[in-house]
Amino acid sequence: MDIDSILQPFQRFGVHLGLERIQKLLADLGNPHHKVPVIHVAGTNGKGSVCAYLSAVLTEAGYRVGRYTSPHLVDWNERICLNEQPISLETLENLLLQVQAAIQPDEESPTQFEVITAAAWLYFAQAQVDVAVVEVGLGGRLDATNVCPNPLVTIITSLSREHWQNLGPTLADIAREKAGILKAGCPAVVGQLPEEARAVVRARIIDLGCPVVWAEPAVDLGTAKTQTPGEERRVEYQGIKYPLPLLGDFQLNNSALAIASFQILQQQGWEISEAAIASGMAKTQWIGRLQWTTWQNHPLLIDGAHNPAAAIALRQYVDTLEKSPIYWVMGMLSTKDHADIFSALLRKGDRLYLVPVPDHSSAEPEYLATLAQNICPELADCRTYPDLAAGLEAAISPESLLVLCGSLYLLGHFLEQNRSAASK
Repeated sequence: MDIDSILQPFQRFGVHLGLERIQKLLADLGNPHHKVPVIHVAGTNGKGSVCAYLSAVLTEAGYRVGRYTSPHLVDWNERICLNEQPISLETLENLLLQVQAAIQPDEESPTQFEVITAAAWLYFAQAQVDVAVVEVGLGGRLDATNVCPNPLVTIITSLSREHWQNLGPTLADIAREKAGILKAGCPAVVGQLPEEARAVVRARIIDLGCPVVWAEPAVDLGTAKTQTPGEERRVEYQGIKYPLPLLGDFQLNNSALAIASFQILQQQGWEISEAAIASGMAKTQWIGRLQWTTWQNHPLLIDGAHNPAAAIALRQYVDTLEKSPIYWVMGMLSTKDHADIFSALLRKGDRLYLVPVPDHSSAEPEYLATLAQNICPELADCRTYPDLAAGLEAAISPESLLVLCGSLYLLGHFLEQNRSAASK
């Protein structure tokens, strides 16, 4: 039995926020989450890269570190790592069968996300990790990861309007959900938030008596503003200097959140040297976010950019490269803020090649083409293609800066195709 066939029956339960099912399931598994010290990370953007920094540095410092993130790009096992290594598919399959066996047939079925989250807690408990870095799936307050009463540190990276269909229409509503991961007396680290969201989070922090660090962005030490692959950028936060391998100015915020968290852990007695911070930060990798790769020997920038804030960050990075026009290959899910994403990305003279996102609820490329031309009438070209390979093929030209974006699922499809081609 493979992982997809174990998880498939739970897919029909979709997004169904609430903690009763996961708490019951974990109780039936012996409450593995009570045996695992946790750093809990929420936010609209930046969660993944903050988790990557935390995991890399704590591994470098000699700890046994679990990491749980979502979604995966190619395989399910990417979500659950031990010291930077994905769990083996065989081990994950065995864990999922253990979780499946614990589900009571006469009770409400858990969702797919709850099943894989339970498997992650079980793995971390069985592996006796020193700490698990756990990324919230959706929101915070009612997310299946929000089951630990005493996290070592709770982090809120950023807040913008995404998943409002589930979390509420305003920034204040979304902030309330994200702030639901804060726990009484447990340290919090909070990134740059819009004032409306910051007020909500601040009120919750005061209510709960959380010691808090409102992290300012790290300071660029003047190296490589327009980083090319292989060029090192050095930054500083609170007197700690470190290299910053992940691209984009928003990493000044994300890396600062990680460093602030290490300083809290140091105060709690964790041994994390400045050397471990510097070398761990240098080794950090986070696939599919401002990542340079190649397609048919042509340089290609890939980035999820699946919400307006991420699209703004992508455009800011692209602008530092001082190349135009941009050749965008894009596909988006039907649920996303298409207009705001196009407004952030598209400029006069750019070319847009639209494709469907395979195996997901994709926005129709023809609909996106009409919308894009209304938003940016000065596009040099705007076309639709039946699949990603055709879109990339059309977009390649010797002078183009080629960018693939719009959906992490589309990136996963690209990486899988690339991997298959490389292994032939």
